[in-house]
Amino acid sequence: MSGWAIVALVGIVIWGIVEAIRARSGIVTDENGNQSIAAREDARLSAELEVARREMSELKDRVKVLERIATDANSGDAREQARIAAEIDALRDLPAATEEPKR
Repeated sequence: MSGWAIVALVGIVIWGIVEAIRARSGIVTDENGNQSIAAREDARLSAELEVARREMSELKDRVKVLERIATDANSGDAREQARIAAEIDALRDLPAATEEPKR
């Protein structure tokens, strides 16, 4: 075989390998040469997608709770309530006042 025949044969083999990888990946080419990814619906893919959506929903709920905790503890109302509660506890700790004798 001549050198050019070997180059042509290697080019054809490489082209075949590239096309096989594209087909395995789900890349399809239309009649105009435009490439796009074909939609695949298999049970494993849809199950993984559902698990990911559920986990995302749970994480969003957790973030909402953490945001509420972070903002509620630092609000003016929360500080005021904590101050009042501390004053009430301090008053409870004071010794009881003696009553004046009745005359």
